[in-house]
Amino acid sequence: MSGGRTALLWNDDFMKYSFGEGHPFQPVRYKMTVDLLERMGVLRGDAVKIIAKSATINDLELVHDPHHVDFVKEMTERGEGALDRGDTPATKELFEGSLAAVGATIRGMEGIMSGELVHAFNMAGGLHHAAPDHSAGFCVFNDMAVAVRRLQRDYKLKRIAIIDIDGHHGDGTQATFYAEKVLTISLHRHGRAIYPGTGRIEEVGEKDGRGYSLNVPLPCATGDKTYLDAYKRVVVPALEEYKPEFIIHQYGVDGHYKDPLVGLGLTTHAYQEISTVTHDLAHRLCDGRYLVVGGGGYNLDVVPRCWSIMFCVLSGSYPKDMAEFEALHDQKAPPEPDDVPEIVRETVDRLVYDALPLIRGS
Repeated sequence: MSGGRTALLWNDDFMKYSFGEGHPFQPVRYKMTVDLLERMGVLRGDAVKIIAKSATINDLELVHDPHHVDFVKEMTERGEGALDRGDTPATKELFEGSLAAVGATIRGMEGIMSGELVHAFNMAGGLHHAAPDHSAGFCVFNDMAVAVRRLQRDYKLKRIAIIDIDGHHGDGTQATFYAEKVLTISLHRHGRAIYPGTGRIEEVGEKDGRGYSLNVPLPCATGDKTYLDAYKRVVVPALEEYKPEFIIHQYGVDGHYKDPLVGLGLTTHAYQEISTVTHDLAHRLCDGRYLVVGGGGYNLDVVPRCWSIMFCVLSGSYPKDMAEFEALHDQKAPPEPDDVPEIVRETVDRLVYDALPLIRGS
């Protein structure tokens, strides 16, 4: 693949993807991330900021039922009510913000497939709870699913992998591709009262998709070492077996120990290692075709730091003064409960011995 540019994607309408004051999902985190990268001088050379166009209704309807698209449009024009059971309010400009989020993921995908880009990051994407017929969990339309449909239709790709490290299970993405040979891997907090309640290890796909849905449910306070061990034992061999032509990485950072909604125990050091491992896999397995999208993250100090660390790894562009990069990192890590490593090890063992062979045998 020609070129070596990595794009940070932007659309001013990202700021319209808002559910109002007091809601945990605040789009200001997008501007904070861009400002931080610009302040550190990371956006130079082959690390570029690209303005993306918004998606069209036709793009949305590659995945979403037209009745659902109409419902969202009408509700947001009204600017009141909810798009789901209540945690995704219908605000006035939300439809325009949603089109911007989906459009930037499409732009990144197209840039990678054309050879203009090697990698791209759309911080407004990663809306993994949205399913074909409904919005859910702060997610209006599923940008990743739209990108997959475009890859299948326009570029005839057969093997597309979606890795999801958001603290919540990627239920909408999984449901969309549950009967297809699109590999979806989700590592997420699981337990009583943890949204959305799906993502059990037994959820492995059905029909043609049996074996292509992998879930790693994690207990409260899972820390860096335990998480990274699970990531390397599940994600790496699964991708090696699957041999993807394109990788999409949902990079929600609400698994950070300071996030108020999830309860995992990760630090910035884990996110850097996740980026390094996956970036290397993309170059080894699919000519570097690697699109990263955002997702959850509700601590406004944490999100810009984690995403900036990831973008530096993704692009290979770091601040000229590396002390600025090191300053992004957490200086301490929370303690991990003594029983967590064994719980996670048993989960991963089951996946390695029961679920991964389904990919090998397909």
